[in-house]
Amino acid sequence: MRALGPPGSLALGVLMSLLRPPPAPAETYSAMASVRGALGTEARLLRRLRTYLGRENARLQRLARFYERIKALHQDPQASVDNPLLAFSLIKRLHSDWPNVVYSEEASENIQVLQEAFQEVEEELPGAEDLAGAARGLMRLQDVYGLSAKAMARGSLQPAAPGWPPLARPGPPFPLSAADCFHVGKVAYDTGDFYHSIPWLEEAAGLFRLSYGRWHPEDGSSLEAALDHLAFSYFMAGNISQALSLSKEFLLYEPSNQRVVRNVAKYQELLEVGLEAKAVPLARPNGTQLRSRDAYEQLCQRPGGQPYLGIPPGLSCSYETNGSPYLLLQPAKKEVVQVQPYLVLYHDFITDLEAETIKGLAGPWLQRSVVASGEQQQKAEYRISKSAWLKATAAPAVVALEQRISALTGLDLRPPYAEHLQVVNYGLGGHYEPHFDHATSMKSPLYRMKSGNRIATVMIYLSAVQAGGSTAFIYANLSVPVVKWPTNGSMSTGRSSAGAAALTRGTELTHGGQSPLLGDKGHPWGRASTRAHPRGTEATQE
Repeated sequence: MRALGPPGSLALGVLMSLLRPPPAPAETYSAMASVRGALGTEARLLRRLRTYLGRENARLQRLARFYERIKALHQDPQASVDNPLLAFSLIKRLHSDWPNVVYSEEASENIQVLQEAFQEVEEELPGAEDLAGAARGLMRLQDVYGLSAKAMARGSLQPAAPGWPPLARPGPPFPLSAADCFHVGKVAYDTGDFYHSIPWLEEAAGLFRLSYGRWHPEDGSSLEAALDHLAFSYFMAGNISQALSLSKEFLLYEPSNQRVVRNVAKYQELLEVGLEAKAVPLARPNGTQLRSRDAYEQLCQRPGGQPYLGIPPGLSCSYETNGSPYLLLQPAKKEVVQVQPYLVLYHDFITDLEAETIKGLAGPWLQRSVVASGEQQQKAEYRISKSAWLKATAAPAVVALEQRISALTGLDLRPPYAEHLQVVNYGLGGHYEPHFDHATSMKSPLYRMKSGNRIATVMIYLSAVQAGGSTAFIYANLSVPVVKWPTNGSMSTGRSSAGAAALTRGTELTHGGQSPLLGDKGHPWGRASTRAHPRGTEATQE
């Protein structure tokens, strides 16, 4: 008997591929700004579809009237073709009316208008990479925040651990369809990630069973497809009994599928020799470069890090001018949240209007964020976002923001002493795993720049995040939420909004951008380099 393999392999035969849209520019999923753009694209298609349905309804109503009129003649006992008028009408209908109905161009004209409208926006549509990236984003949120796939499928952001309340309440629940769950599971399945494929395909199969014979998924997914993929996922997990049960269920709907018939025989043979006793529980795949994954995810799930017993020494809140005339009339609201490593949070650092201006300037220039790889830069799964660089000449708002940062830090932000402002927008499951802002390799492009390596970062939150999205400092055991108005100086109870800035210094500040669970996270970064020189009394050169 042939060896087992996943559906789609030569060993188990070929599954028909799901229909996919034509190739299109990817990266929609990597920034919420792009996702909102996609929402606008769908709104345009929805308007065209409404027009199409109106025209088709009018056409179908005319057809229905034609049908009812002719049916009435056939059912009228007094209507006889002996009547020359009726005989003429019959001949005329068969000669003219019926061909016009059958070969009417109105239906094709209506659908052509809809197709042309679709072609107008086709280049803007998400591609296959976007669908896979969005699915991986959901699985990342599931892992990082300990969410239950079952709850997510039902529209709830409920942790898998019993007794935990939902981490966020996004309003009315938006349950995923059976086809939605199938696609998430299929993305995991295609990469051999059976740890994630099993719970999502279970949800898909359960939802398909509830509506069997009544659903009409436009993408071609089905209960049979879910059962087929789920059975092999369980086989790879070592649960041969469940793989056998699901394969038998599959054959209830497709009894002539010889590939699955052979699988059933193979599963039975394996069970007879006691192979299932050797099964090893599935471990979560570690597709990340992060060695401190558990600590990072604990910070994601518990903003504020480990609770302190009392107030640590050195923490304070104050109004700060740094000796700069620029800040005399409106001092900065400074909160020292960590002494070692040094971390300062400045509240109400920018206004909502300034934040919207910065986002508007950066929006058209957002591109997938990259990371340094030797002397090159490339995309990476551990950094999912889009970025844009803004020069001071972009708008007065950028100039004002850089002046404020310079006054606050005492560092000269003019080139080549500092980099331009970098604006980042996170997408579905977007994140940046813990990293250094400074270069750690002499091959880094930073060392080819006149500015030198980075010594300080000012990070400003531009948008509200209802849940998640904090900045996690691994070695400080601290997670800084997106805050504007903290309560009594408490970081963990701050309200989520724009306007806070964090100043970080030192090589020990390994930090990561957590995935926003609910909301749109965006912020600009300002970075000073080793050539930056102090302009105020507090700033120090490292």
